[in-house]
Amino acid sequence: MSNVYDKAHELSSALKDSDEFQKLKDLHVEVENDEVAKRMLDNFRNIQIELQQMQMQGQQPSEEEITQAQKQFEMVQQHEVISKLMAEEQRLSTVISDINKIVTEPLEEIYGTPEDNKSE
Repeated sequence: MSNVYDKAHELSSALKDSDEFQKLKDLHVEVENDEVAKRMLDNFRNIQIELQQMQMQGQQPSEEEITQAQKQFEMVQQHEVISKLMAEEQRLSTVISDINKIVTEPLEEIYGTPEDNKSE
C-alpha cells in the first residue's frame, strides 16, 4: 500500500507545476516589482483583513468602511496586472476546491455530504 503522505507530496509537486500556479507565481512577481501595483494590492488586502477581523469579532462594518472597501476593489480591478492576478488566484482556488472534493470523497462515503445531513 502506498504512503498517503507520499501521494500528498506528489500532489503538491503537481500543483506547483500546474499552469495555474505558474501563471499566479509570474503575476505575483510582476506585482511585487511594480511599486504602485504592490501598494494598491497591499492596501486592498489590509482593508479586507480588517473587515474580516471585525466580522469574526461579531462587529458589523460601517457603511463608510464598506464603501471604502468597494472603492478600493474597483481601483485594483482597473489595474491590468492586479486584475489578472486576482483572476488567476480565483482559478487556482477553484482547482484546490476541486482537489479538496476529490480527496474528501472517501469520507463522504461514510458520513455523507453536508447536503445529505441537512434533511435529518
